[in-house]
Amino acid sequence: MPTIAATPAVTPSAPPSAPFTLTSTAFVDGGAIPSANTCDGADTSPPLSWTGVPAGTATFALIVDDPDAGGFIHWVLFDLGGAATSLGAAIPVLADGNPPQGRNSFGRVGYGGPCPPSGTHHYRFRLLALATRLSLSGGPTAGQVQAAASGHILGEAVLTGTYRRR
Repeated sequence: MPTIAATPAVTPSAPPSAPFTLTSTAFVDGGAIPSANTCDGADTSPPLSWTGVPAGTATFALIVDDPDAGGFIHWVLFDLGGAATSLGAAIPVLADGNPPQGRNSFGRVGYGGPCPPSGTHHYRFRLLALATRLSLSGGPTAGQVQAAASGHILGEAVLTGTYRRR
C-alpha cells in the first residue's frame, strides 16, 4: 500500500506591519524644500504626515537638523499625542505650549527654516515614536529631548529635504 506524505499545515502569517514613514505634501524625500518654508520666504513649517505608527506609541517628538552644518537644529517639537497622524503647515508657538516646542540653533523656540550660507544643504525631519510622555519644560534643546527619549524610542521615520539659496 503506497504511503501518502502528509501535507504540512499552512499557518497563516500575520500581515507585515507597514513601515513607519514620514511624508510631506510640500516636498518629496530627497527633494527641494519650497522657499515658503525657508528664511527666503514666510519661514513657516511644512505640513507633515506619517503612517505605520509602532504599537504602543504614546507621543511623538520631531527634530529637524542640517547635517551639512554640523547638526544645526531648525526645529524641536515633542509630546505630540500618539494618536496624531499629521502636523499642518505653519505650526505657531502658542502661549499654551501646545504642541510643546523646544529651542532651535537660532536661539528661539519654534521652527526656523533652512537658510544655508552657501551651497545645497540637507534637512532631516526625524520623527520619533515614543512609549512615554517626556514632560519637559522651558524650551528644551534637541539634545535634552533626545536624552529624555533615550530608552523609550519605538520607531523613527525620516524625511530629508534639500535647499539652496538663489
